[in-house]
Amino acid sequence: MFEFFRTHNRWMQFILMILIVPSFALVGIQGYESFMHREPKLAEVGGQAILRSEFDTAHRNQIEQLQASMGSQFDPAMVDTPASRRQLLEDLIDRHLLALVATKARLGVSDGMLRDTIAAIPQVQDNGRFSPERYRQVLAAQGLTPAGFEANLRGQLSVGLVLDPVSSSAQVPSSVADSIAAMLTQQRVVALRDFKSADYRAKVQVSQQDIQNWYDANKQQLEVSEQVSAQYLVLDEAAATQGVQVKDSDIQSYYKQNIARFSQPERRRISHILISVPANATEDQRKAARARAEELAAQAQANPDGFADLAKKFSQDAGSAQQGGDLGWNVPPGLEKAVSTLSKGQVSGVVESPAGFHIIKVTDFQPGLVKPLAAVREQIVGEISKQMAATRFSDMATQLTKLVYDQRDSLQPAADALGIRLRTAAGITRSGLLPATQAGADAAAASPDAVLLDNPRVRQALFSPEVLRDKNNSGVIELSADTMLAVRVLKMTPAHIPALADVQDVIRDRLITERAAAAARQAGQAALKALQAPAPDAGASTGFGNALTVSRQASQGLPRPVLEAVMRMAPEQNGKPVYAGVSVGSDYTLVRLDSVQAGKVSDADRAGLTAQLSSAWGQAQDRAVLQLLRQQYGVKILPDAQKAIKGDNPTDGS
Repeated sequence: MFEFFRTHNRWMQFILMILIVPSFALVGIQGYESFMHREPKLAEVGGQAILRSEFDTAHRNQIEQLQASMGSQFDPAMVDTPASRRQLLEDLIDRHLLALVATKARLGVSDGMLRDTIAAIPQVQDNGRFSPERYRQVLAAQGLTPAGFEANLRGQLSVGLVLDPVSSSAQVPSSVADSIAAMLTQQRVVALRDFKSADYRAKVQVSQQDIQNWYDANKQQLEVSEQVSAQYLVLDEAAATQGVQVKDSDIQSYYKQNIARFSQPERRRISHILISVPANATEDQRKAARARAEELAAQAQANPDGFADLAKKFSQDAGSAQQGGDLGWNVPPGLEKAVSTLSKGQVSGVVESPAGFHIIKVTDFQPGLVKPLAAVREQIVGEISKQMAATRFSDMATQLTKLVYDQRDSLQPAADALGIRLRTAAGITRSGLLPATQAGADAAAASPDAVLLDNPRVRQALFSPEVLRDKNNSGVIELSADTMLAVRVLKMTPAHIPALADVQDVIRDRLITERAAAAARQAGQAALKALQAPAPDAGASTGFGNALTVSRQASQGLPRPVLEAVMRMAPEQNGKPVYAGVSVGSDYTLVRLDSVQAGKVSDADRAGLTAQLSSAWGQAQDRAVLQLLRQQYGVKILPDAQKAIKGDNPTDGS
């Protein structure tokens, strides 16, 4: 899939544009109204303005699309940032610029090209072919008409004609592709020696004064974010199922109503000999085929044990002939009635079907079986419980929604009425959950409900003014079809620096980790120095693991810093090993490079790499052309753009 995205980047951009662009259909109307009200201009492209209303419409659509794709995990604070708004404005500028160039160059799209493009959209196809009915349904679901969509699409295709000749003609030189292919496939034989910081922890000494000094110098690193402790109720399948009891009479009734599900009908395993008949066969051909089938049926009935040999020799069903005609337990359509009358080992007469004439033998038989109630009782109880819970969940959800509003300053009445346990959790910040070491015994991060509490919508509700300041219940937060949550803030703790006594264990562990890492690094560097000396110590070369053959494509599990160090090492001309050292987290690794070997690149891999590189080259050229066009058409980003990028509300002009 990722390979497809890399090699069809322009096509994927086009599909996204089709989905987004229809929202700009009313830009002209908005532009007129904006002119009448002196709407802020964010940018100018060839003398044409990009207005705040167009930006806001695009921004709103972008947020709605992200919300639809991310569902309950959508967090506006994470995706609606100045950087994303700036990129949106840049995209609008490029879109206007390309449209202007297409208009001036009179780049047009034929009706045939438009039809082919629409027919190639998978969403409007039925079994791989364009479906007019599905096309209308897809457009109607988005509130679009065929005429409006096609006009928009024609415009976008015209815009695509500006850059398509640039990107499609980009071709990376073969020398560049060969060089990169050689780099990717080059193999290196290495051995490693690790210096683990964990081996040095026991030797590290940290005094109380060390802890005090670190605390005094690094207090700001210890600042704990603004956090809340919360009460919450979870309504899910488990809560709705709690206390549900299934009566014996219900179990009996369910068993009788679904007896077919708990029964296995009798089954016959069959083999057959087929004398096929073409669909356009003449009457004489059909008579000849039947006569041949009757002859084989007589032979098979006279010697049932030889049925498989007859099938291998004479059956015209290529799929089963070599298996002695075996069709397994699945009886082909049209043969069921004939098969049902046969007992095990019995051979039928000639049976006709659309495929031709069959001789059938039943090779195995399983009688029908009805599972007793005792064997399926647990399954039935589970299914009934789920059905009852689904109904109960719906009733409880309605009741919960009412109760959290009836008494806004407490969740206890809702908990009592619904029989749901009221839970508490601490250490919830605007951006996530604090570690248990900072949040204490009721840490949300250590709760079984951590995933629910860390949901962006839950955090957003907890820090809303009504819930945070007024300590009111939140509304019911629907996280999924079967999980709802209501929350209430118990306590808000401002951002603060904790006292030394509360964090001294954390500081001690940090200092031990840092000093152990330093000791491991020093030991590794000392060993590296000994190995790189003119007369290396023989003992310094011990401790290395087994040799590994690695490449940029086959890392053999090497950490990224180690692999990068390996690929940067220059081999010795005399064939002697080369040594290097690299820090990996708190550990230190020595690398011994034994040899470098050229890799092999197949023609298919080289062609694929060349295509990827050419695509990347084409995208780079697209960006370069856009920059030149911006200069040529005098693109200007105006002062009011900064307000839009910051997310400020537009001010009315006078």
